[in-house]
Amino acid sequence: MNLDDIYRETILDHNQIPRNKGTLPNPTASVGLLNPTCGDQIRLDVVVADGKITDIRFDGQGCAISMASASMMTEAVKGHSVAEGLALARSFKAFLTGRPSEEDLGELSALEGVSQFPSRVKCATLAHNALEKALDPSKADLDALD
Repeated sequence: MNLDDIYRETILDHNQIPRNKGTLPNPTASVGLLNPTCGDQIRLDVVVADGKITDIRFDGQGCAISMASASMMTEAVKGHSVAEGLALARSFKAFLTGRPSEEDLGELSALEGVSQFPSRVKCATLAHNALEKALDPSKADLDALD
């Protein structure tokens, strides 16, 4: 099995069996975003306590890239500090635009091939934009296309 196959397998796995999918009854932040270009939509519920992301869930519909990215992102930030969550979101977005990542992206690196398709980058970063908006009040005007 080559590296491309492993990456495809990771994306398909997260799309078919999404982690942290659903809603939370009492989130400290809840953000909904839509990618009007393709119709992907996401709702992200986050619980932050003592500066840590103690729980996170996403719901929505979209392409395999969008849903897999959301699943991988929730796994990557759950239990980490707000600052670490924001750093991961920003690093991932930079990574998909060709800049080196300052963070260990873990399974999210499986989405590297998306960078070759600018219209698909918006799908992969939708959940990350929602995370930034949920964790950073100054991002209140952030939309799906940043």
